[in-house]
Amino acid sequence: MGGNLSAVFAVVSLVTALAAALWAVLRLRARQGIATATQRATYEVLHTAGLAAEPLRAGLTAADAAKAVRHLRALVGAAGLALTDRDTLLAVDGQGAHHGDQLVAAARRAVGSGRSTVLGESELRCDLVDCPVRGAVVAPLRADGRVVGALVAVAGERPAPGLVQATLETAHWAGDQLALAELESSRERLARAEVRALRAQISPHFIYNALTAIGSFVRTDPERARELILEFAEFTRYSFRAHGEFTTLAEELRSIDRYLTIERARFGERLQVRLQIAPEVLPVTLPFLCLQPLVENAVRHGLSRKPGTGMVSIEARDAGAECHITVEDDGVGMDPTTLTAGIAEVSGAGSDPADDPGQHVGLSNVDERLRSAFGNGFGLVVETGLGSGTKVSMRVPKFHPGVRVSS
Repeated sequence: MGGNLSAVFAVVSLVTALAAALWAVLRLRARQGIATATQRATYEVLHTAGLAAEPLRAGLTAADAAKAVRHLRALVGAAGLALTDRDTLLAVDGQGAHHGDQLVAAARRAVGSGRSTVLGESELRCDLVDCPVRGAVVAPLRADGRVVGALVAVAGERPAPGLVQATLETAHWAGDQLALAELESSRERLARAEVRALRAQISPHFIYNALTAIGSFVRTDPERARELILEFAEFTRYSFRAHGEFTTLAEELRSIDRYLTIERARFGERLQVRLQIAPEVLPVTLPFLCLQPLVENAVRHGLSRKPGTGMVSIEARDAGAECHITVEDDGVGMDPTTLTAGIAEVSGAGSDPADDPGQHVGLSNVDERLRSAFGNGFGLVVETGLGSGTKVSMRVPKFHPGVRVSS
């Protein structure tokens, strides 16, 4: 009996000694900075998020989506994960690639509605007997308030609440990265546009033609020449003003009226102008000098090359939360392919507008400044064709954060 008791005490003593030794080792490792399980998990998540963020901040393209999707799947913890833009499947990692058409259809619905959805087996049927896919979670990707695509997590069973929540949170985070990409792109566009804006504010051709037209009235009609000089002075004062990125539609139209007064002195009855402006949109704020280049383009590249009379129409109408503006001419028009190539060349890095006669600089400049101010959904829409005239349209939100006229 005494021997058994001694043996028990010996075992207890050994276990106690081992426990003490283990506790001492753990304390020593803690002092040396060995991470806890929670710290390691946090590190892994942050590291994986960093790997996914880099391609996402380059934009939502197929190449960048392919780089990001594997890391996004690790964040979600899904059997498979897909990234789409508004219309197409960009990349898939893990299971679910053979359900591509079904995933894209679900993503389009999510993009259209702006709402997430959970798919079951009935919505993901396929011909594979051993198909591992049993469900999916579709979450829209929002960048700067716009739905630009969808993140689809594929599951091997009915999606559990944990997977749904992880997918939604990851989609929200991924959208923030895409918004940062858009912000960086907007800053770059704005920097290029500001430089070109200084060169595109007043066309040298217009200055030469205006002074020539004024000179022609000096002897025959001195009073008319004086009025035109005053109009030209006010026009140049407005165009070369040094303050403010934005102006009101009323101020822009006032400057355009001066411009057209001078051009009518040159073209006479050949230049007809039609204005249709809703009074309620006159206070709308828009980028400084974004209409004048469009009107100049209509006169210079439309009517000046057309025999006989030409019409320039300027319309601004109320469209609820937006103001819709169009500048249209019935001039000679242009080849849409040439227009697109010209704008792309002007917009390219390192291009110099001085190398271009000026045909596309104004359009490119205005398009970039509109997108920089209001987002990619607010660029110019150009409708043209050889012999069909040109119509340039823009949408301007009545209210937009950070956009205001400087006092």
